[in-house]
Amino acid sequence: QVQLVESGGGSVQAGGSLRLSCVADGYRAGWLTWFRQAPGKQREGVAGFYLGGGGTSYGDSVKGRFTISQSLAKNGVELQMNDLKPEDTAMYYCAAEHRWTMKWSAPEAYTYWGQGTQVNVSS
Repeated sequence: QVQLVESGGGSVQAGGSLRLSCVADGYRAGWLTWFRQAPGKQREGVAGFYLGGGGTSYGDSVKGRFTISQSLAKNGVELQMNDLKPEDTAMYYCAAEHRWTMKWSAPEAYTYWGQGTQVNVSS
């Protein structure tokens, strides 16, 4: 079974940056995607990376500010978040799915999930 562990969350002021990491031991091919969910909001896709084939996807609200990349050890992905805004405040989750014939940003399509890491952005 795939195990996903997120880290890197914290509290920053608006305009600041954070770098989230998702370690996915034994996972080398398929979607590895960051989702986020704020209280009272639906879970939304933030950025996806297709391991083993390359390719990235971003949610409209984070384009130009967030960058997803494969980790140096190639055992997960990282999410560089720049110019953070208060509306970015949420619990951020890493999710994995081996299938590629699906909408990357659909939470229901993913099989494996991490425990989440909290990101708080103050104004």
